[in-house]
Amino acid sequence: MTRPSAAPDTTGDGASDRFGTGPAATSDQTAEGSAAVPGADPQGIAEARRGPTVPVAAGPAKHRAPAPDDNRFDQVLEELRKQIRDLEFAEGLPNAEEGRTLQADVLAQLSDYVLPRVRRPDIPLLIAVAGSTGAGKSTLVNSLVGEQVTTTGVRRPTTNSPVLACNPADVDWFSEASFIPSLPRVRQQGLAMPGKDGMLVLAATEAMPPGVALLDTPDVDSAVAAHHEFAAKFLDAADLWVFVTTSTRYADARVWEFLQVARDRDTSLAVVLSRVPRRGRRRLLDHFGAMLEANGLGNAARFAIPETDQVKGERFTANVADHIRDYLAEVAGEAEQRDRVSRRTFIGVIDSFRTRVPELARQVEAQIETGRTLSTVVDDAYAGAHRRVDTSLVDGSLLRGSLLARWQEVAASGELAKSLRMRGRRTRRSGRAEQAERGQRVSALERALRDALEAVVVSACEHASDEIEQKWREVPGGGDLAGKALDQPGTGLLSQQIRQEIAEWQDDVAEMTTVSGATKRSVARFVTFDRDIVALVLIIDLLGYERSRSGGGAHAADTSGPSPQRLLKGLFGAQSLRSIGETARDNLRRRVLGLLDRERVPFDSALASAGIPSEDSAVQLYQATYNLEIAR
Repeated sequence: MTRPSAAPDTTGDGASDRFGTGPAATSDQTAEGSAAVPGADPQGIAEARRGPTVPVAAGPAKHRAPAPDDNRFDQVLEELRKQIRDLEFAEGLPNAEEGRTLQADVLAQLSDYVLPRVRRPDIPLLIAVAGSTGAGKSTLVNSLVGEQVTTTGVRRPTTNSPVLACNPADVDWFSEASFIPSLPRVRQQGLAMPGKDGMLVLAATEAMPPGVALLDTPDVDSAVAAHHEFAAKFLDAADLWVFVTTSTRYADARVWEFLQVARDRDTSLAVVLSRVPRRGRRRLLDHFGAMLEANGLGNAARFAIPETDQVKGERFTANVADHIRDYLAEVAGEAEQRDRVSRRTFIGVIDSFRTRVPELARQVEAQIETGRTLSTVVDDAYAGAHRRVDTSLVDGSLLRGSLLARWQEVAASGELAKSLRMRGRRTRRSGRAEQAERGQRVSALERALRDALEAVVVSACEHASDEIEQKWREVPGGGDLAGKALDQPGTGLLSQQIRQEIAEWQDDVAEMTTVSGATKRSVARFVTFDRDIVALVLIIDLLGYERSRSGGGAHAADTSGPSPQRLLKGLFGAQSLRSIGETARDNLRRRVLGLLDRERVPFDSALASAGIPSEDSAVQLYQATYNLEIAR
């Protein structure tokens, strides 16, 4: 059950919507020391009945389910339940706790209260007695039933093994198959004894008439937080709340959280103020009545139980609870009246979905927006990484340091000219030492090229990763997601992947220099060349050699050796060279983009596994709410 976040208005000056529960208290003065709180209906039953102790008249009549007899309505509610049940919320991210609480609240009420009453017209009327610790709920339940069905006092101070009293003819309906299926239960045998913590005790007794059940619920203000939710589960499944609080605890915030839920859902409600002292009684009742009025509960049926020691066998003696028994007898005694009570609560719950389901959708939207923000950070970071790499690949900035030095060594040694030779001309064989030296210079240039390309990609990826981690940590819960992403197996393999991609790219470039039609026909008839060396020359040119030189870069003053572009144009011609260059550059960009996509996978996986709601889930909730309005 949802807990309102706002504090209750306890000043008596507030104003809110009023609602009633049908008949109010039976009398302003029923029996000695037992009175209804001022504001109750003075036209109620004037005298306390001393006859049967059961709360309602015996008989087989049962109330009709307070919902449209329409398969369409059932289908719409079932679809709404499915939409809510399938929702996911990302643990630790904003709105997760609020969303899950509201999800569980609405889902439980759909499953445990609404749908059973739509599908069966003969459901027993469930009256839940709830309230504060030590308010005497169990004593009141025993007194209303007329025999001991639940234990009281120190043996069960927190009442977390709730007891449901009903006629034996109705006990099967409250089995796991029909009533709160997820809740374990045990059937009471003999004298009332508490069940295990968190277990429902079913007490079948002939003292209860068919068609009515009375439930002694856990304390709403128990020191154990789990008991609050347990109590809320039963209240969400009840047709009528009898809320009991004491003269010393009626102003507690927890009491008003539950009462305000009853107000917001227009639940059929009776309020009992117990342990009322004789001294200052009228002033206390007036103040409590003013608080009910201020919080929109002025029309709730109100009762008072005096501070008394008239208890025997865990029941009130004399006529202490007669006025409450008479009220329940009138409320639930006839099928028509039962139907009126349950229908009011049912309609109130359905009406509450107009705000509760859209509020759940807003929690979903907030999580979706958080996920979208986190995802955008990843997109932007790796888009920026791609731009940085792309710029570095063409502006000549890589042609510095070791790569520039190795290129100058190859260019100055005449290695490029030696890689070209006229067809049919016998060339002087170089000595082994000279060949080894030449191979070392080319290998050194190749290593320097791969190191430079690897460094620029690694730097861009690290920058993107750091940026994502920093921005994710600015979002509550985002730091944990970033940690999960960075701890995923497979991270740290970037350098190895880059070297493999560069090696394959070099092979592709070398292949492009020798494909059919790639060279100028006039040159190809007379010249052969070392394709691997020419591929290196082409790569140096692609990396912006001419742009860096004309712009005064690090090698602007270097004139040793031929220009890469001049040599390449001589071999391939301008048009063919342009085509080869564009194809090679696109190939490299595609490979770099693939590397970046692989690097972002841990972040994408962390988001995908976080449980963030899907983009259309909020829309589906709004649609389900609209369908419910149409079908009701």
